[in-house]
Amino acid sequence: MRLKDQVAVITGAARGIGLACAKRFAAEGAKVVLSDVSAEAGEQAAEEIQASGADAIFVTCDVGDKAQVEALMDSAVAAFGRLDILVANAGIVHTSDFLELEEADFDRVIRVNLKGVFLSGQAAARRMVKQGGGGAIVNMSSVNAVMAIPAITPYVVAKGGVNQLTKVMALALVEHGIRVNGIGPGSIATEMAEAVLSDPEKRRGALCRTPMGRFGEPDEVAKIAVFLACGDSSYITGQTIYPDGGRMALNYTVPVKE
Repeated sequence: MRLKDQVAVITGAARGIGLACAKRFAAEGAKVVLSDVSAEAGEQAAEEIQASGADAIFVTCDVGDKAQVEALMDSAVAAFGRLDILVANAGIVHTSDFLELEEADFDRVIRVNLKGVFLSGQAAARRMVKQGGGGAIVNMSSVNAVMAIPAITPYVVAKGGVNQLTKVMALALVEHGIRVNGIGPGSIATEMAEAVLSDPEKRRGALCRTPMGRFGEPDEVAKIAVFLACGDSSYITGQTIYPDGGRMALNYTVPVKE
């Protein structure tokens, strides 16, 4: 078990990639603190992990609210005595024509997807520094940090910011033995992706730009999160890894199976 007795906080853990990370971390021996704004789904997820024999709790948290983020980290330390790993995964998406995009919707996405990563990372790092022994932070980015889609402007902007925040955090925290890296998934089969790609044309459009010809699975991202959180990646910091099925390397479209 690569994360035995490590304490990990995972935001946005009620479903999708966050839940997959929580399950994978628990399977690797970590004590897991799941967090989300969806309390019912989060509690059920924690209970499912507990039923597998692992240590897990759920804490409701809006990552855009500093007081709630601080309470989340305090809850992790209170429950398990320390904090070793943060996976800053919570995120939302808003679709709109650029000319019709409302300021409130832009602010709402930035608040969760960028400010939330900053608040979570800072709060977790402060506790890691106080207890000593280093730690690992994994920020969830996206291929859209590099590739722009105008219909999801605030999401693209926020994820681009996450990439730079990851580098800044890595440099700022390296003297404390805290490694900070990012994961930039391509199209992953989550509820969030299905909401955007339920339209057959949009789905085909995504697949024709994905050389592997399929969407990724949440657990495929979770495995990378484990790698970045454990000692196997001990000489890696400030990097973002892209599990995207080859999408970012492609400059043409590929045939899609009907």
